[in-house]
Parts: sequence; structure tokens; C-alpha cells
Amino acid sequence: MTFITKIEHFNAINKKICYNFVVQYFMVVSENCFHCGQGIEKERILFDEKTFCCNGCKSVYEILNINNLTNFYELNKRAGIRPSDENSSQFDYLDTPEIFEKITDFSEGNTSLVTFKIPVIHCSSCIWLLESLHTLNEHINYSQVNFTRKTLQISFNHNDLKLSELANFLTNLGYKPVISLETADKNVDHLDKSLLIKFAIAGFAFGNGMFLAFPEYVGGEDYWMEHYKGLFRTLMFLLACPVVFYSASDYYKSAWYGLKNKIVNIDVPIVLGIFVLFGRSIYEVVTDYGPGYFDTLCGLLFFMLMGKIFQKRTYSALSYDRDYKSFYPIAVTKVDFEGKQDNILLSEIKVGDRILVRNQEIIPVDAILINGEGNIDNSFITGESESISKQPGDKIFAGGKQIGSSLELEVIKDVDQSYLTQLWNKEAFKKHETGLDTLTNNISKYFTFIILGIALISGIYWAFIDLEKMFQVISAILIIACPCALALSAPFTFGHIMRILGRNKFYVKDTLTIEKIAKLDTIVFDKTGTITHRKKSNIRYEGSEINEFDELNIKTLLKNSNHPLSKSLYEFIEVTDNYFPVEHFREISGKGYEASIRGSVYKIGSARYNDQEPKNLETAVYISRNGEFLGKFIFKNEYRPKLKELFTKLTSYKIFILSGDNSSEENQLKELIPNYKGMAFNQSPEDKLNYIKSLQDQNMKVAMLGDGLNDAGALKQSNVGIAIADDTNSFTPSSDVIMNGDKVVTLDNYLNVCKGSITIVKMTFIISFLYNIVGLSYAVTGHMHPLFAAIIMPISSITVVTFTTVSTWILGRKYFKKQA
Repeated sequence: MTFITKIEHFNAINKKICYNFVVQYFMVVSENCFHCGQGIEKERILFDEKTFCCNGCKSVYEILNINNLTNFYELNKRAGIRPSDENSSQFDYLDTPEIFEKITDFSEGNTSLVTFKIPVIHCSSCIWLLESLHTLNEHINYSQVNFTRKTLQISFNHNDLKLSELANFLTNLGYKPVISLETADKNVDHLDKSLLIKFAIAGFAFGNGMFLAFPEYVGGEDYWMEHYKGLFRTLMFLLACPVVFYSASDYYKSAWYGLKNKIVNIDVPIVLGIFVLFGRSIYEVVTDYGPGYFDTLCGLLFFMLMGKIFQKRTYSALSYDRDYKSFYPIAVTKVDFEGKQDNILLSEIKVGDRILVRNQEIIPVDAILINGEGNIDNSFITGESESISKQPGDKIFAGGKQIGSSLELEVIKDVDQSYLTQLWNKEAFKKHETGLDTLTNNISKYFTFIILGIALISGIYWAFIDLEKMFQVISAILIIACPCALALSAPFTFGHIMRILGRNKFYVKDTLTIEKIAKLDTIVFDKTGTITHRKKSNIRYEGSEINEFDELNIKTLLKNSNHPLSKSLYEFIEVTDNYFPVEHFREISGKGYEASIRGSVYKIGSARYNDQEPKNLETAVYISRNGEFLGKFIFKNEYRPKLKELFTKLTSYKIFILSGDNSSEENQLKELIPNYKGMAFNQSPEDKLNYIKSLQDQNMKVAMLGDGLNDAGALKQSNVGIAIADDTNSFTPSSDVIMNGDKVVTLDNYLNVCKGSITIVKMTFIISFLYNIVGLSYAVTGHMHPLFAAIIMPISSITVVTFTTVSTWILGRKYFKKQA
């Protein structure tokens, strides 16, 4: 080899080394998991020239690869879900015969059919994989996804594949099914197709009616037309009958419901207009005066039903009416006095029974702790992340989650009598909206009496002048004044607004909620999880400097704890992950834990556990090494960015803050919200509900923003309950609106859009009234034929629909430039 060749060879090696170094560097720094797409934080596993964040993701890739299902990744990059690392026995209770029967939809012979709720279904790859389960497991016959409902129906051989094994199989793929007490009720959402059928009938009659009426509109002395016009008119009458008597039935029911409640709603004059138009048409056909207005009548009802469908459009994948059943377990482990364990339905639990609650399980009933050391996380109930230590003999409330060893509890209250479920027996949860107090109905009651007055006066006047013309005048007045345009304006406006708000992650339950939002004058914010990040904290260290040796050891020890503060602290310490052997690990529930790592003994936990005096109103984790106190990590909630800017824009609203947490951050909140009207801390769920009620007793229109079950009563009691969810598939209590957590800081935009929609509706009313004023002026003087009135009526409706479509688009673009 020549000298030059050696140099070239040496340079090539250097280039390759440099290249490999750069590749490895960027893989470590920036690479995401090939399966789930999440950042690689703790582990980095190389397999098949691909990088994975954990063994779970690697295993799923292997399963798909073996079964030739790697097209999964081609359909949608990084579409996978990171599998759960929970224990494989978590679904064993599903094999209990009573529970199996409750969960499954059908079971006969060797085949069972089950429908699981799987919230993490999010893309076409998920659907493709879940509908290919039969290729992964020979005991699965078929599987079908309902993407809108986020459900998966599976047919399987229950003799060869247990229900618990099926649930674990899905969990290992990353699609853990959600099984709760609500699952046992099997409340199937039946789609009401009656409105669609009514709409289809009206559309069919409208199209064919126009076709049959067209020859007479054209006119001319055609013998054939003159000979068959009676047949055409009869056919139009027959087409109109099902539209008038079936398609319009909801308007009759609504009008009657309003009159029963002593309210003249918008449907009263609409019904009057339908009857007059239908009666006048029959009169003209019978007397051979003309073809009538059957086609016009069918067309109007077609457009109004279209508006109803648009108005009813909602987000079926979201649940606005959740209660405790949505998160309570369907079954519990009952323990008899001999120690024998048996899985039974939660509904069968009685006072005096003993139950077993394991690590990370929710306590479903109020109970007394018999055996074990409780470390109860009540954050789901109170909003406070601090865990409470419980000893044998202590009372534990339903809704808390045990963190640590298993507990044996004695039930002291039935499920429906527990503290948490009692919240749903409050009067707030029995409220029922009549739907009558709307802007449209408030205007229509005056509109109806004015029109009837004009018709009566005109009728009396023309009775003395021309009796035959009197009927023409009255018909023209009632036809031209039929408030179809008024009836269309609100559904189309609010329907467009719901679509715009939904695209911007503000999901409104119904159109009535938009009107209620526009009337608000008071906003109550829950603190934890609403104006603060649910999973983020500001962490500050106070104490002597910790060297890298100790930092590595402390991070290793933190990894062994499930405590929420330990998990946050683990993420906060930024040293490189190097895990060392942990010896003599010991944990004392509610106090802390200790272990020996590389020759040093570390203690992590409360102040007293580390022989320190706790400071009032402070959340902190104390750390000691070999009996010497090192320092403490102080936790403070991290507030969402741009909050101060938001509150400066909400000056027209009275602002209140509620929190289940202590008042340690009161001064910070006062600085953040200078225009607040009141703050209350250490609030229980019932306290929050009563606080809202007290504001309403002062004639305030209140919106409540909250994120957890502890806010459920307050959300239900308020005029508008807005549930905050960083993930819309996660649990949200009963509410009128489900809002993405990141959008809280732009709340003013949503409020302004709702107010703007009311302005648009009022403007459409003005347009409709102008049509009516011009039309009535001709009708009263006898210069308008009912035929012309029937033509003007749909034109006004089309004008209103066009105006509201354009104006709502402009309003949306004003506040949400990208998603209007």
C-alpha cells in the first residue's frame, strides 16, 4: 500500500468515525421512539436498526413484524401508543362469571362478543391495527372499530382466550380498555334517526312538488296541461300531507309545550303559518282557484328541518354528563374472615364487608382501614396533590387512590351513600333545562301577538269593504309573516359557531349553551389544573450544594417511588440516567423512603422524617444523606403562560378563585389577578357548589372552570360549567363545555365569539322584520296575492341563511385566524 493510499485509507476511517459519532449523538439527543413517536427519556433500545423508548414499544413492533403488519407505520408515522407497564393481573376480575356476563354483549357456545371503550384510538393506523387483531391472535374471530365513539367490538373464542387475557393483550399493544361501573350499565347511545327521516320526506316532497308545479307556473294554453292539472294538484296534496302531519310534528309539540308553560315561543306562529298555507292551498285546489302552495310549504319545512339538523350537531365522542360511575371500578376484591379472596360486582358490596385495595387502585366506598398502611392520593377529589397517611382505624373516603402496599378495608357506607356519590344527590344535579328561555322565543312572543293583531284589524276592515278579499288579505298576512326566517337564523348561526368553537378545541354541548355564555357576568376559576398546569410544577432547591455523585444516587432512588412529587422531582433532576443497585429499600407510607446506594444511605420524604421542622403552607421534599440533612426541593404550581394578559381582558367580568389547596399562593394569585372579587381556599366539593350558589343568589350569571371530580358539583350548579381537559379523552365531570387546557389563556376569544353570535342573530331578525314590514304593507292594503307572499317567504329565508353563513365566518376569522 503506497503512502498516499494509506493517507486516503486513514482519512476514510476518520470520516466514518466522525460520521458515526454525529449519527449517534443526534440519535441520543433528538431521536424519538420508532413505534410511539415519543421522546426517548429513560431507556434507549436498539432493535432491527430502529430505536425504541421501552421494551413495550419494541415488543409491539416485534409482534407486528412477525405477523407482517408493519404497514401500520406506513399508514401513519409514529402512530403507535406506548404500552402500559402495569401488572398483568389487573384484569383477572373479568373472568368472574357475574362480571363476565355484565361486560360481554353476547355469549353462546364458544363465541363471545364484547365492546371495549378505548380512548387512545386516534388515527387511521389505530383503526387498521385494531381491525387486524385476528391476524395477531388466532382466537379472535373479528374486531370492528367505531372511531367516533372510540369503541372496539371483538368476537372471540372464550374457551381458548379468557376475557382478562384479551384485555391484557390490548393493553400490551398500547390500547388499554377503560372498564368502569358505567360499563356495566351498558347505556347504549341510540342515534335518533327520526329527524333525518322527517328531513328526507320533506326533501322528497319538495323536489317532486316543484317538478309537478312547474308547468302551471310557466302557464300557457296547453290542452294536455289543462286536462291533467287536477291529477298534478292531487299528487302535490298527497306529497304535502306526510310533510305537514309528520315532518312538521316537532313544531306542533314544541308550540303546545310552550303554551302549556304559558310561553308563546317561535313555533306558535310557525304552526299558524303552516296551517294557513296548507288550508289556503286546499281551498284553492278544491275551488279550482289555483294550484295552491304545497311546493312552497314543503320547501320551507325542508329548510327549517335542515336548520334543526345543523343545530343538533354535537360531539358524540365527548361525554358531557359523566358522573361517579365513569371512574368507579366495576368490581372489587372481597375478603372473608378466613382470608379467602373473591371478585364481586361493586353493586353487591354491603356495609360490613371487607375489601382489598391494591396499589394505584381507586377506593370505591367510604371505609375504615383494617390492615396495611394507607398512603392516599386525594387529588382526584380535592385537587390537592399531597398524599395523606392513614393508619388502621382511620376513615378513608371514596375516590382516593392508594399508593403503596395493599389495604384491607371495612365498608361503612353503600356505594350510593358514600361521601363522593352523595354529591350527585344535590339539587344541582336535578336541574332540567326547558329550552324555552331563548332570544328567539323572547322576541317571538311579541312578534306573534303583533301579527295576529294586524291580521284581526285588517280582517275587520276588509269585512266591511270586500268580504271575498278579506280572506285573501288575511291569508297573505299570515303567510308573509310566518317567521321561518326567524326560526332559521338561530340554528344556522349557532350551528356555525359550534363548528368554529369546536375546531378551536372548545366543545359546546348544545346551542342553548352559546346563549347562556353570552349572558355571563361572573367567572369562577378553580386553581389546580385549570389556571395551573396539571402535571407541571415550579421546583426550587434550598440547602447545601449537592454534588453529581449524590445527584445520581438520589435520581436512582427517586425512580423507585410512585409518589407524584417523587415523579416530578425525578423529571426535574437533569443528570444523565445511570442506575445503580438499590439496597435495603424501606418505605413508610405518608412519610418517605430510604435506601443504601453506593455505600451511602439516603432518606427522601417529609420534614419530620428527615428530623426537620416543617414550614407552614409549603409543599416540599426533604433529603438527607447518612443522617446529615442536605436540603429540600420546594414545589410550587406552574401557572399557565399569559394568564395575567387574559385577566386584563376580562375586566367586564367579576373574577373569583376557588381551590381545594391551601392558601400558600394567595399573594402570587393576587398579583396575577389584580381585578379579582374574591378567593377561597381549602374548599371541599360541597363548599365549591355552595360558593357558586351564593353568587347566583346575588343575581350573578356564573361560569365555572374546573378540571376534576372535586369541581363536579360546582360545574353543575353554575349557569355554564366549563370542564378543562388537557386530553379530551380523559375524565371530565358533567359540564356544558369541554375545553382544551392549553386554550384557557384565550378564554376571552371564546366569550367574544359567543357574544358576537347573539349580535348576528339580532341582525338576522332585523333583516327578517324588514321583509315582513314591506310584505305586510302590501298585504294589508290588499295589493299582495297569497302566491306572491308564498314566493317572498322562502326568499327571506335564503337571505337570512346566506347572511348568517358569511357573518359567522367573518366573526370566526376575527378571533381564530387559522381555524374559522
